[in-house]
Amino acid sequence: MTASLNAIRAQFPALERSQADYPVAYFDGPGGTQVPRRVADAVSDYLLHHNANTHWDYPTSAETDTMLLAARESMAAFLNCTAPEVAFGNNMTTLTYHVSRALGQRWGKGDEIVVTDLDHHANIAPWTRLAHERGVTVRHVKANLETGELDWASLEASIGPKTKLLAIGAASNAIGTINDVAKAVALAKTVGALTYVDAVHYAPHTLVDVQALGCDFLACSPYKFYGPHTGALFGKRALLNSIDIPRLGPAPDADGERLETGTQNHEGIVGAGASVEFLASIGDGATRREQLVSAFATLHERAHALFTQLWHGLGAIPGVTRYGPPPSRPRTPTAAFTVKGHGSTAVARALAAKGVFVSHGDFYASTIVAQLGHGEDGLVRAGCACYTSEREVKRLLEGVAALGG
Repeated sequence: MTASLNAIRAQFPALERSQADYPVAYFDGPGGTQVPRRVADAVSDYLLHHNANTHWDYPTSAETDTMLLAARESMAAFLNCTAPEVAFGNNMTTLTYHVSRALGQRWGKGDEIVVTDLDHHANIAPWTRLAHERGVTVRHVKANLETGELDWASLEASIGPKTKLLAIGAASNAIGTINDVAKAVALAKTVGALTYVDAVHYAPHTLVDVQALGCDFLACSPYKFYGPHTGALFGKRALLNSIDIPRLGPAPDADGERLETGTQNHEGIVGAGASVEFLASIGDGATRREQLVSAFATLHERAHALFTQLWHGLGAIPGVTRYGPPPSRPRTPTAAFTVKGHGSTAVARALAAKGVFVSHGDFYASTIVAQLGHGEDGLVRAGCACYTSEREVKRLLEGVAALGG
């Protein structure tokens, strides 16, 4: 039996916080979700009872090896890949720079990389840097500013026989658009290009399946789905073992560990695995993957209902402008909006005074935010998470309405 909303909320100590006598409603999940008690306990347990470095012949080191492998296996179930294809790192940005440097050794003048204007700059800057370091050409895929969706004709025109890699976001962290990544990957394959997918904003809302997407690399951030501040990456095993990754000679030289330079954040990795187990606990099934499929189906249904309430509620408030696709189009439950006469920072402060926490700015997706005409102060962003309630959405709408247009 899938977990109820009350059962889920009971696992998050952060929901006990109040602000000016208001219970805090967290809509800042797209920038980082709150953490359930079991994840914090897993981190604490590792640090207090198993803390050691790896691959040595004494109990706590062996326990560390076992716990890291278990976390790798949990993340593999989350991504639908094998454990050796998982790499952990400080965050998605750092992992992406690491992979870009490795792949860039193969490329030079005349080669092309394709990025999109809709993306977080973590999946733009590491690739555009290769234009300076290696002389490659970077092509930018446009976004349709009216629909908030990727301009498919621009994508098709950008990919050609010189394309070496397509870097694409699975979902826009700024305006919530979900891209047809499988279709884009298939297009890139027709010219023999590699694909690198930013799934940071996608993974908390739609269960990742790298087999169905067909991508070569995919990166995500466990702290966006109830884990600690770490990054995780899928890479096809043959690619991980063949690319020229900057690394120390004595370090592990096989599979995902090739990307894990230096001593890793062991407690963060253990916590990342615990975040997957938390999500699996929401659903039903005989295997971890089946439980995750069940959990995400339930969470998607709840989030879609909440977002529909939020979207239409914002649309009914004078002076509010919404950005991104409507609930009828593929998207995450993340609303981006502005309020006439109020900057995004002022809106966030006013809502925070009533215990409603939202994020504001460009969210490192500065290209699309600037193209929408809000490069200076940015947008207000409110995301629904597994612990979000209808009452909290109502409080958010009441707070925005009180500002006036």
